Amino acid sequence: MEFKDYYQILGVGKSATADEIKKAYRKLARKYHPDVSKEADASKRMAEVNEANEVLGDAEKRAAYDSVGAQAWARGARSGDDVRPPPGWDTGFEFRDGAGGRGHDADYSEFFENMFGRAGRGQPGGSRAHRSNAQMRGNDHHAKIELDLIDAYLGSERTIHLQSSRMDDSGRVVPEERALQVKIPKGVKEGQLIRLAGQGSPGFGGGPAGDLMLEVQFRQDARWRIDGRDVTQKLRISPWEAALGAGVHVDTPDGATVEVTIPAGSGAGRKLRLKGRGIPSTTAPGDLYLELEPAVPSAVTDEQRSAWQALSAAYPGFNPRSSS
Repeated sequence: MEFKDYYQILGVGKSATADEIKKAYRKLARKYHPDVSKEADASKRMAEVNEANEVLGDAEKRAAYDSVGAQAWARGARSGDDVRPPPGWDTGFEFRDGAGGRGHDADYSEFFENMFGRAGRGQPGGSRAHRSNAQMRGNDHHAKIELDLIDAYLGSERTIHLQSSRMDDSGRVVPEERALQVKIPKGVKEGQLIRLAGQGSPGFGGGPAGDLMLEVQFRQDARWRIDGRDVTQKLRISPWEAALGAGVHVDTPDGATVEVTIPAGSGAGRKLRLKGRGIPSTTAPGDLYLELEPAVPSAVTDEQRSAWQALSAAYPGFNPRSSS
């Protein structure tokens, strides 16, 4: 992912106040606005300046950006460099939907989209709501949360901690955090939104508060791969179980233990389908796929070496590298 150094783009320091950011943006906007600029790349530069201002001019986005940028700056990264944020880097930050105001059709960089997703896109009319004296509903908020796969199988109740920020009277970013008790519905899947009514911004003129939308992500776990409601799980088996077939007990993601029949002659990568044992649903539950992975034991004792030698002698024409 191509890193965007928004401070570098606006030409301000990382400790710049809100007023300093606003002044830098206005200066560059006058220089690169396509209607007045004679620069050959004015449209491209203006898009970068707008994007930088949208992030640094919003306390919530700026706090989230700084947490990611700190890792990139520590490695000497500049705009255009390739960065690979760690898993889960974008979870736990709370944003006001529509905070930027550029509109749903604005052209955003891949870096911006990956950082802020649907929460970063401004909603037309959002800024007018603050200026109006009419009764208006408050802005919705958006945050990503990480869950364990078992939460989707069984449902749960979790305390989540969300980070947001605000500007103080001097224009400095002040971090804020809040904890919420959240009921995780059974059968939730990745990308699904959990709505917490009234947990967004307060309304205007006596209007109702907005909602908080929690976007579900599953915590990375080497034991499972998740595709919608289907789950794939590695199942290690012995060479003799693969060759001769066997009945084995398997621990499934929901904590249950089931008996599975390994067909004789099973090779590495073969998948056994357990229908309906994926992520649950009242209409169409997913399936659990067991991907077989034969494990080869080492030959340590003389008896073990003799056993492998006898096996080799029993298959004189076997060549695992043969394409036939």
